[in-house]
Amino acid sequence: RDPGHARAFAAGQPAMHSLPVRAVDSAREALESADLVCTLTASRAPVLEGAWLAPGTHVNAVGASVPPYRELDRAAVRRARVFVESRAAALAEAEDLRQPLAEGVIGPGHIAGELGDLLEQRVPGRRADGEITLFKSVGLAVEDVAAAGHVYARALREQVGVWVEFGAERLG
Repeated sequence: RDPGHARAFAAGQPAMHSLPVRAVDSAREALESADLVCTLTASRAPVLEGAWLAPGTHVNAVGASVPPYRELDRAAVRRARVFVESRAAALAEAEDLRQPLAEGVIGPGHIAGELGDLLEQRVPGRRADGEITLFKSVGLAVEDVAAAGHVYARALREQVGVWVEFGAERLG
C-alpha cells in the first residue's frame, strides 16, 4: 500500500528470482492482466474487488483468516467458484465468506468443496475456461506440520540450520 515500498520490493526481485517484477499504483492495476492473484494481507476491509477480476482468474486468498479481517468484497466471492480447506473452519473464521453469507449474497452451498474433495476429484474444479475460482484459506495446523516436516527433512538433507533445545528429547 506504500508506493515507495512497492518500488523497492520490485527492484530487488528480478535478481533473486529471474522474473520481471514491476510496481503498480493500485491493486486494480495489478489485476488488469493477472491470471493468478494471491492476497496475503491483514486487512480489515476488502482490498480486492470482484469487478476487477477477469474471466478465468484464480484467487488464492490466504490472509485475513479470522474475524474481523477481510480481503475480498462480496462481488469477488459471489463471482467465484469457492474452495476451502475445511468448510467448518471457513464458516467459523473466514470473514470473506461469513459476510456475504450473512448479507444473503451467497448461500451455504456456494462453497463448491473442500481442498480434499478437489484433489480426490469428488468435485470438479474449474468447469469452463472463463470461470473465476477462489481458494479461501484460513490455515489449519496440519498444513503447518506438513510445511515444518518438509523444511526439517530438507535441512537434514542439506545439513543446514541450527538445533534449538526446547526441553524435549532430541529426535534427530
